[in-house]
Amino acid sequence: MAATSTIVIDRPKGTSHPRYPDSIYPVDYGYLRDTASMDGSGIDVWVGTGLCSIDAIICVAELVKGDSEIKILIDCTKEEKRLIFGVHNETENMKGVLVRSRHGHKMAWTRRCVMR
Repeated sequence: MAATSTIVIDRPKGTSHPRYPDSIYPVDYGYLRDTASMDGSGIDVWVGTGLCSIDAIICVAELVKGDSEIKILIDCTKEEKRLIFGVHNETENMKGVLVRSRHGHKMAWTRRCVMR
C-alpha cells in the first residue's frame, strides 16, 4: 500500500502540533493519500531520512479519546525511531509501542511526497 500511495506531509519536521503548540514534530508526519485507517482518515506515516524501506510501525493508544492507531515509519533512521517513540510516550494520555522488523521491507518505489 505504501509503495503505491502518495505520501502527503501535512506536518513537516520542526512544526508544532495544531492543538498542542508545545509539541514539535521531530520528523515529517503525514498520511497516505487514498487510504483509510480506523478513524476514517488516511493511514498515518512518519517519513524519515534513511534508506527506502519500511521496517517499523508504532501502535498508539490515545487513552483520553479511547482510540488506537497504527502509524507506518518510512525511511526512518534509528535516531528518528527513538524520537517518534518519545512523541507517543511523552504524556500519560498517549502510549505507543514501537514494533520493528529484523529485516526491513525493501521497497522498489520512488517516494512521492506532497507537502501541504
